[in-house]
Amino acid sequence: MSLAIFDLDNTLLSIDSDHAWGEFLVEQGAVDPVAYREANERFLADYNAGTLDMMAFLALALKPLADNSPEQLAAWHQQFMISKIEPHILPKAEELLARHRTKGDTLLIVTATNRFITGPIAERLGVDDLIAVDPEMVDGRYTGRVAGVPSFREGKVARLEAWLEDQDCTLDDAWFYSDSHNDLPLLEVVDNPVAVDPDDTLRQVAEARHWRIMSLRD
Repeated sequence: MSLAIFDLDNTLLSIDSDHAWGEFLVEQGAVDPVAYREANERFLADYNAGTLDMMAFLALALKPLADNSPEQLAAWHQQFMISKIEPHILPKAEELLARHRTKGDTLLIVTATNRFITGPIAERLGVDDLIAVDPEMVDGRYTGRVAGVPSFREGKVARLEAWLEDQDCTLDDAWFYSDSHNDLPLLEVVDNPVAVDPDDTLRQVAEARHWRIMSLRD
């Protein structure tokens, strides 16, 4: 049995769930439609370019969690799952998860998107273990701040190392599937790095290092 680690956005999903949630909030009238959409697009471009200021992005992304009640957020997330996520769950991704599950591997999603968004997605995919950005909560409400280290770039490695210690697991023969060059720090520490529908930068690195390259898209 091995540890099978998966990025979420544009890997198991055909979209970026963080960006899609921002679009959903605009559609619900929950945020300023012009300013929020402009910022959401800018941060996505920065992420793709490898220049994202994660804390600046999280200041934007976590504010709507603090501005709304848990009940409202839960109702929105149910709609979000139906309209934005379900159509973008890749059948081949579910098949890949099933193959690792059949082998008895431990499945783990490690994502830079926050746990509010991704927790129900991981549950829908049948993955019990999730490392995500943790929004801070006080007295049952989100504060708009981050709790702990964001699971982004080198932060994914740091969070994974802490998780491994807690679980008494190792990275022996571990797999990691990702589409993004932002995940190179984690891809470099596993025995079986896999580039999934990779961006141009990751594809070049994967080809140079003879990593497996695969597609989960139809």
